[in-house]
Amino acid sequence: MYEPNVVGDWQEYDEHAGLRVRVHRLEQAEPPRGRDDAAEGLTYFCLRVTVENRGERSFGVHLEDGQIDVRIGPDGESAFIDWRNSQFIEGFDVYPLRRATAVLYAAGPEAALGQVDVQVQLRVDEEWAGRRMWVGGVGLHEQAAGTAAGTGRENLARQVSNFLRDQAEEGTA
Repeated sequence: MYEPNVVGDWQEYDEHAGLRVRVHRLEQAEPPRGRDDAAEGLTYFCLRVTVENRGERSFGVHLEDGQIDVRIGPDGESAFIDWRNSQFIEGFDVYPLRRATAVLYAAGPEAALGQVDVQVQLRVDEEWAGRRMWVGGVGLHEQAAGTAAGTGRENLARQVSNFLRDQAEEGTA
């Protein structure tokens, strides 16, 4: 069964040797060029999507609007994405041992920001890579690589895994 990543985890792409991606630094933050009027009454947050090349050849990477989907709250409602303030990866060659990072500003009701799902679909060398998903929440802190996860992070990952397992069992019943 497929299980999503927790915010901060790296995900390798089997179809592109050495290429990996992660969603990280999910935190409450105001956008640099001011709030969008459509986000009136919503709480802004920011997340980063980093693509890293640990392979031996360069990859042409595209990560633009429409390739990142952000859902919030227990019902998975769409977050407001502030496209004007966000920074994407638009046709960038990521050479070996290099990274490129997209910064996304989004907003939603503050009560729903404890549960954030982020789905990413990279385009690599003009081909679509597999869709990947991360789960987290504003206010849950990532752990540094190689350290034990905190109880909030473990609890969220366990809840998501249990939910997906229950859904799979219902589908086969």
